[in-house]
This record gives sequence, structure tokens and C-alpha cells, in this order.
Amino acid sequence: MTVAGTDRYTIISADCHAGGSHEQYREYLEAEWVDEFDAWRGEYSNPFRDLQDDGRSRNWDDSRRVTDLEADGQVAEVTFPNTVPPFFPTGTVIARLPATPEDYRRRWAGIRAHNRWLADFCGRYPARRAGVFQIFIDDLDAAIAEVRWAHEHGLRGGALIPGIPDDSDLAPYYSDAYDPLWAVCQDLGVIVNNHTTGSGLPDYGKHPSSTIQWMIETAWYAHRPLWQMVMSGVFDRFPQLKLVLTEQGCDWVPGLFAQLDAYHGMMQSGRIGEMNLSNDMRLPLTPTEYFRRNVWIGVSFPSPRETVPMRHLGLDRVMWGSDYPHNEGTSPHSRESLRRTFHDWNVDDLRQVLSGTAANLYGFDLAVLDPLGAEFGPTVDEVAVPLDKIPKGVFSPAFYK
Repeated sequence: MTVAGTDRYTIISADCHAGGSHEQYREYLEAEWVDEFDAWRGEYSNPFRDLQDDGRSRNWDDSRRVTDLEADGQVAEVTFPNTVPPFFPTGTVIARLPATPEDYRRRWAGIRAHNRWLADFCGRYPARRAGVFQIFIDDLDAAIAEVRWAHEHGLRGGALIPGIPDDSDLAPYYSDAYDPLWAVCQDLGVIVNNHTTGSGLPDYGKHPSSTIQWMIETAWYAHRPLWQMVMSGVFDRFPQLKLVLTEQGCDWVPGLFAQLDAYHGMMQSGRIGEMNLSNDMRLPLTPTEYFRRNVWIGVSFPSPRETVPMRHLGLDRVMWGSDYPHNEGTSPHSRESLRRTFHDWNVDDLRQVLSGTAANLYGFDLAVLDPLGAEFGPTVDEVAVPLDKIPKGVFSPAFYK
């Protein structure tokens, strides 16, 4: 996995974000939408500090981005969306789903523009970027066509599926309505990604504590596709389908699967407590067995408390992420974060989490990346020194959890 004799780690961030500027997105829009986009572009809401002032260009400026990541010890990335695509009301990772058919049509045009921008963005550094493209699921035929297009154009990071709020008319992920989509993803080897997102949350209204309520519940709503897909038999029907959950931590996963395994065991009797269940609802494998076959976790900015659950889940199931360029990410202090969290880890185990799992899953070639890691990665000796002081001015939860 490493260049002979190297004393440095090769780091693939399983969670970075990028997006185009509005000038760039305009070039990728279909012609019918350009005039409407020109009228819209001055009215959108900019939600993130990393999209303001000079920081914005980190999302699309190749030279700045590569320089930033290399200085921070990272040589490759799984690239999730960022910025505000055409016709979105706010940032792509926090916007609720379209409310009307016309809103869907407009935002679908924006997503397609982003995906085409992303294909070119990743194509400039194909060995170092695995782009995660976006889909909506309002129209499965359109979503499947986009999956096929993205696969043909090298977006090997896979598809980002949205969360589904309870007040949506869309079927939940435990419905078999999405089987045509899962079938195509399985057949093409396209990974299905679920990132912490606001699309699956209810509308919290305008109350003094609305924002904090949103923050508290975001993670729970982001977790829902995992248990919905596992317990509805998606991975039994599609045994080669791959699901990745990113920027959701991992300390909640062992307890969840202990609960699901217990339910699975009790279902043999046809009951869970007072609830009657038919035996044919019991899956052939345990939930944990489906997890170990079909699911991976991108653990962004992990803290020391997450190292035990990471080992419990299996190092071939978990990946490290910096969340660059978000302010809560570890950059430009990823070396310090690694020292705080992993200073006492075995070198080979840490290599697996920092690059091995992501390389195997997303198709990175370590023979290409390891020489870059030998030049830019943190040294083994450096990471082995416990962190004694938190850097000034950092916002990342990696330093506070």
C-alpha cells in the first residue's frame, strides 16, 4: 500500500466539497434555461462562510485547491457538491426538496449543470478526484438516465441521493419503488451516497430555537436511509449495491445495529414485544451482516471518542474525511487533528483508514497516489506525537468532541 521506505501517510479525504461559480454554471446550463438563470442569479441566498469573499474560489480554483490540500497533507479527495447550483434556494447540501413540479424542473436543470461542471472538474485531476454527482428522485427515469450519463463520464464517486422528509409526497426509501434505481446502480457499480443534508428534514418554521432544533435533528434524519434500506431488504434484493454514509460520525452505528440485530432475532418468533410480525418479514442475513457487506462510513473530522466504534465497525468499512473547504472541517489543521485522534494507532491500521478503504471503494490507484503521499503526507513520527494544544481559531468538532 505504500512506497517502499516511505515514512509518510497517503491521505485520501472521503469528504471534500466543490462547486462551480455562477459564471461557470451558466456555461453548463442547457440553452433554454440561460435567460431565466440570468434573472435568478442575483436573488439566491448564500448560506456558508466558505462561499463568501475570497474563500469562495477554493471550491473551483484548481491551483488554490490542490495547493491547500497538499499543504494540509491530502493528495486525493471524494468530491461532494457545494456552492449554490442554478435555481436552488440555498446551498445544495442543506436545501429542502423541490416543492412544486416547476421548482423540480428548474432545480433539475441546475443539478445537471453542476454534474457536467463536476465531470470536467474531476477530469482535470482524474487520479486525485472522485466526483459525487447529484440526482433527484421525483422522476426515476430521469434519475436513472443521469446515473448512466455520470457513469459514462467518469464520476466514480457515485450518486448522492437526497433525504426524504415526512411531509414529502415521495415514497420512503423502504419502498420498493426505487428498485429500478438500485438495479442500475448495482449493475453499473455506481456507489449510492447519503451525506448529512437538510433535504430530509421537516420545516422548522421561524422560532427562536429553530436553528438549534435543525442542528440537533439533522443527523438523525440523515441516518434514516440506512435502517430503511437495510430492514426493507434492499441489500437482500441487490447484494452488490454499495451504500456510503458520510459526515454523520460513526459512534451511533454499533448501537443501532445491536438494536436491529435484536429485532431480527425476535422476528423469528413472529413478535417484537407486543407487535405481531409475520416470519417472512425476517431477512435471511442479520442487519450486521448486510452492513459488513454493503455499507461504508465516511467519518469526517473524527474525534478520539470515535476511534473505538471505528474499530468495532471494521477498518475496511470506515474512511477519514477533512470536509474541506467547510469551516467545520479540519483543514488547514488536519495534521493536528490526526495527532489528537490517532497518535496511538498502529501504522498499518491508520493507513487503511486514511487511504486503503477509500482506494478500494472509490477506485483510487495507490500506485499513483503513494508518491504524492511520500511528498506531501504527514510523517508517521509526526502523527504519533499526542496533541498538547488545540490550534487557535479552529472551528472543527474534531478538536472539541
